[in-house]
Amino acid sequence: MSSDQSTISLPLRDGIAVAPKKTGLNRTASVVLSGSLILLLGSVLVSALNFLFNVIMARLLGPALFSQAAALVTLLMLLSCISLSFQMVCAKFVARNETPGAKITVYRTMSRQAWRVGGVVALLLLAAQKPIADYLRMPNSWVIAVLAIGMAFYNQLGVKRGNLQGWCRFGSLSRNYIFEAASKLAIAILLVELGYGIWGVVGSLSASIIAAVLLTGKRTAEPDEVQDAAAVGDCIPASFGEGIQAIVFFIGQVIINNVDIILVKHFFANELAGLYAAVALVGRLLYFASWQVVSAMFPVSAASGEKEHGNAHVLGVPLVIVSLMCFGFILISTVFPGFIMHVLFGEGFHSGKSLLSLYAVSTALYALAMVLITYEMSRKIANTGWLQLLFSGAIVLAIYLFHSDLRQVIMVQVWLKVGMLLLVSLPFLRSIPFFRWKEVA
Repeated sequence: MSSDQSTISLPLRDGIAVAPKKTGLNRTASVVLSGSLILLLGSVLVSALNFLFNVIMARLLGPALFSQAAALVTLLMLLSCISLSFQMVCAKFVARNETPGAKITVYRTMSRQAWRVGGVVALLLLAAQKPIADYLRMPNSWVIAVLAIGMAFYNQLGVKRGNLQGWCRFGSLSRNYIFEAASKLAIAILLVELGYGIWGVVGSLSASIIAAVLLTGKRTAEPDEVQDAAAVGDCIPASFGEGIQAIVFFIGQVIINNVDIILVKHFFANELAGLYAAVALVGRLLYFASWQVVSAMFPVSAASGEKEHGNAHVLGVPLVIVSLMCFGFILISTVFPGFIMHVLFGEGFHSGKSLLSLYAVSTALYALAMVLITYEMSRKIANTGWLQLLFSGAIVLAIYLFHSDLRQVIMVQVWLKVGMLLLVSLPFLRSIPFFRWKEVA
């Protein structure tokens, strides 16, 4: 690839793309920084809406029914690994193709696949609704069937968001996330207040997914470009290997970010488990914020193709942003732990302040590793996703073996995440001359 081809061609929409005069480092930095800012601001609002959803549902439903709502939300999060995989693969190949026709061809192909997989997932949920409901201690298995309706559309939502992400239309992408969270909250309040209880909650989950699918629209190119898409012969199609890599990555991600809460609930009393869940809720704010930066980086890196690590600005900008976020988050959690826990959760959670900074370190380690893993995945099929899956299993085993108190549960995660970060950093460290002194010599 020549130096002229190394610049990234991006659409001038949503106020994201920069002026044509900017190329190379300036243009990449501008796209990543502006995209990160938009997605970060959007994620703040989405997080606030989701927090309101949990608080209001807990107040309206009471502890018993809210536990069922939380179980359904957790099931949705576990199934999200498929939708997120479609989003990542679609974003990568929409960004990698240069012409609008080729981009829309990728989108159409993946959209058809998403409908098929979504239908299969929905049918499997319907077939297994009774054992799933029994495992989750649901009084009625048909709530799983209502969730299955949303699952039929969930993968399609992932493709549509990946399409927006691949075009670097971060404004539209952020608005879609906000609309889903806002519609979920509004529909849930309406249905629960009308007396539908847990049915209102699960109905809001499925309805918000369908609404978000409809909101994204159908086109990201001009009509004549869409019509010519079928005739494109130089399209770079999404591969089966890319899909497997994405699924492996998101399965590992879901386990790493959720399994500790599940195991703590199993091993500890309800009061301690609730305390840990509150600490984890705060700590995960850093993860969600970091993921928005990664979302902005991914299409830019994918469009640059498989270049040498010397193209450091593609990785360097988001890595610096996430590093600063991690430092600031850890600093605030260390200086004001009691204030944070008291303001967010009340006096009953004040004792969790001693765990907050340690959990922030654990989340920061994973956030940095996530930047490196997704950068590699944006450029080629990498093995770092499998490495993450291996470490997610190691975390499960470690917590099973070491759980004398809540602090030990977090510490085993910290040490394992240190190991994972070091391993995923090796390819990048080897590209730095200081770490190749023998070869230089």
